[in-house]
Amino acid sequence: MAELTQATAAEVAYSPRSVQVWRALLNWLAFFFQIFSGFLRVLGHHPLLSSSSSSSPPHDFKPLPAVELPEIEFSGTLEIAAGDHSAGDVPSAAADGCLEKFTVVLDLDETLVCAYETSSLPASLRNQATEAGLNVFELECVSSDKECEGKPKINYVTVFERPGLREFLKQVSTFADLILFTAGLEGYARPLVDIIDAENLFSHRLYRPSTTSTEYREHVKDLTCLSKDLCRTVIVDNNPFSFLLQPLNGIPCVPFYIGQPHDYQLLNVLLPLLKHLSLQKDVRPVLYEKFHMPEWFQKQGIPSSGRTS
Repeated sequence: MAELTQATAAEVAYSPRSVQVWRALLNWLAFFFQIFSGFLRVLGHHPLLSSSSSSSPPHDFKPLPAVELPEIEFSGTLEIAAGDHSAGDVPSAAADGCLEKFTVVLDLDETLVCAYETSSLPASLRNQATEAGLNVFELECVSSDKECEGKPKINYVTVFERPGLREFLKQVSTFADLILFTAGLEGYARPLVDIIDAENLFSHRLYRPSTTSTEYREHVKDLTCLSKDLCRTVIVDNNPFSFLLQPLNGIPCVPFYIGQPHDYQLLNVLLPLLKHLSLQKDVRPVLYEKFHMPEWFQKQGIPSSGRTS
């Protein structure tokens, strides 16, 4: 009987200690998982991509959330539910039957696609993204670097399309003039866009040489190279510094990475917003009320004199 009592006491003393050990082990596993997830996010971005996004500090601007507006059928009139837009008094196309063309300028990397150097991308990660439904393709592109013989260096890139990309481009092209504006080099971006835009929906393509250097950032996208009147022009970019010269025309979108196979920003968030903006005489009051980008730039130390409205 004494031996049984001692064994029972040992089990009671051992049980909470075992729980502590298991809890400690689980905490360590969670810690290493966070480190591994962060590693995957920054894994091997291709050097031909926009350099401005990789060198930018973490953004504290208000990007488009995962769910923003309900699905809206595009027609001659548009009713916005209370609270969707605070600039509801902006005249729409219903009040004015004749509006200038609506122009949508789209960034490429981390807005429409994410690309990685093929040699640095683990096969398991690529397989997981493919199994999750992401469209993926391989790309050969000409680098600005030279081989030892003086020949252009060929880089091999794996490109993942943001979910809904092809349908997004098709739908936006029905009510807007689509323009691609990337800080990526043409040797990389041109063959990539040839694949995602097989129907030639982009009316114009602009690459890194078309960007502008400022005292605050390089590779800034100055929209005045497209038009002097920007009341019906918007630019969608995951890096807001790209549109620091025209903050009232910018839509800061959530960046896209390989670890986000269930991202629905293009069709569920951006498309309804662009449809709404296409009916405005001037998109800038709506975008200002939504994002307050001029104030965000002031917080980054960029004064009003460094921007044009």
